[in-house]
Amino acid sequence: MSNTSGVLPVGWGLTFLAVAGVTWGTTGAAVDIIYRISDVGPMTVSFWRFASGLSVLLLVRSVRSHRSVDVFEPAASPRRRRLAVRVGTGVGLAVFQTAYFGAIAATGLTVGTIVTLGAAPVLTALGARLALGERLGNGVAAIPAALAGLVVLVLGNHGGAVHPAGVLLGLLSATGYTTITLLARWAGRAGGGHDDAGTLTAWAFGIGGAVLLPFAVADGLLPHTTSLVWVLGLLVYVAVVPTALAYPLYFAGAAVVRAATASTIMLIEPASATILAVTLLGEQLSTAIVAGTVLLLVAVTILAVTEVRLADSPAVV
Repeated sequence: MSNTSGVLPVGWGLTFLAVAGVTWGTTGAAVDIIYRISDVGPMTVSFWRFASGLSVLLLVRSVRSHRSVDVFEPAASPRRRRLAVRVGTGVGLAVFQTAYFGAIAATGLTVGTIVTLGAAPVLTALGARLALGERLGNGVAAIPAALAGLVVLVLGNHGGAVHPAGVLLGLLSATGYTTITLLARWAGRAGGGHDDAGTLTAWAFGIGGAVLLPFAVADGLLPHTTSLVWVLGLLVYVAVVPTALAYPLYFAGAAVVRAATASTIMLIEPASATILAVTLLGEQLSTAIVAGTVLLLVAVTILAVTEVRLADSPAVV
C-alpha cells in the first residue's frame, strides 16, 4: 500500500485516527463528571490536561531514550517552518480543547460534542481545498450521511436544551481543531524535516499549557471538592489515555490521511460520547440517537474505504 509520506501506511493512519477518536469520546464524559463534583472550570481542566499529558510523554520518552527510534525521526528543516507548526498546533490545540470543555459546561456533553465535531469536517474540507488543494473524491457521499447523523442527534436531544453560548463555543472549538488538522496534514505532505508525532505533541502541550496558565491561575488551579480522589483519578485518566496516548496517534494518522477524511473519521468521537452519555451519565437512549450514531459510523466507513482506495491509486491529491 502506498502513502503520501512514505513513512506510515494509510491503513495504519486510519486505525490510529479511529483509536484516537474513541478515546477522545471518553474525555467529555470524564470532564462532565469533574464539573459535577468540583468547582474547576474549562481553563483549569485544559491546563492540567496539557501539563500532566506533557509529563507523561516526557516520562515515556526518557524511559525509551536508550532505544533507537527512527520511524518518525525528522531530518533537518527550516527552523521557522518547524516553529510555525509547533506554535500553530499548540495554540490551535488550546483553543480546540478549552472551547470544547466550555461548550460542555454551557450546553451539555452531547450537544457540545456534536456541534464541535459536526462543524469540524465542513471547516476542514473547505480549508483543505483552499490551502492544500485536496479533493474529497468519491468520499463526497459521506458528507450527507455525516450531516444527517448530526442533525438527527441534535433533534433527538429531547432531554437537554441547546444553549447559544455552547453552540458558539463548539464552533470556536471546531476552528481550533481545523487548524491543527490542516497543520498536521501540511507537515506530513512536506515529507521529512518535521517533528515526529510524539515530539510535535509534546511541543503542542507545552505551548498550549503556557498559553492557558495565566487564565487557569485566574480561574483557580486547585479544585475545591469533597471528592478529591475521584477528581484526581479522572484527571490522571484524561492525561494518560485520551491525551498522552491519543494525540500522538492522531498527529501520526493526520499526517498521512487527507485532512477532510481525518476530520470526518473523528466523528467516531461524538458517537462514543453519546454511548457514554447514555450508559454512564444517565441520558435517555432514543431511536433518534441510535439512528444518528449509525449514520455517523456509515460516514466514517465510506471515507475509510475511499481513503484506502486513493492510497492504492497512482496519484493522490
